[in-house]
Amino acid sequence: MSLSEARFHDLVDATQQALEDLFDETDLDLDMENSAGVLTIKFDNGSQLIFSRQEPLRQLWLADKSGGFHFDYDEESKKWVCEKSEELLGEMLERIVWERIGEKLDFDEI
Repeated sequence: MSLSEARFHDLVDATQQALEDLFDETDLDLDMENSAGVLTIKFDNGSQLIFSRQEPLRQLWLADKSGGFHFDYDEESKKWVCEKSEELLGEMLERIVWERIGEKLDFDEI
């Protein structure tokens, strides 16, 4: 069963807000911008993460220097799952943030 448009937007909005809150609670030197449904997180070393919604596919996309990743929402687990690797968004973010800036952040709630 695919997500309704309203449910999809609610889920992406909640995920982006949770990410903003998580990064706000750290002491990291970063800039965040959320504009037109695109959340960009820029770290002081030049690395950035870009989260965007792909409405026609009902996917959340993540762009990172290692590539682009497409996530589908799994209603059973209540998590975003990468369509290729089946890695959870939170797991991927933990790994990417560690690789980019050497910080261990807890993305369990994402």
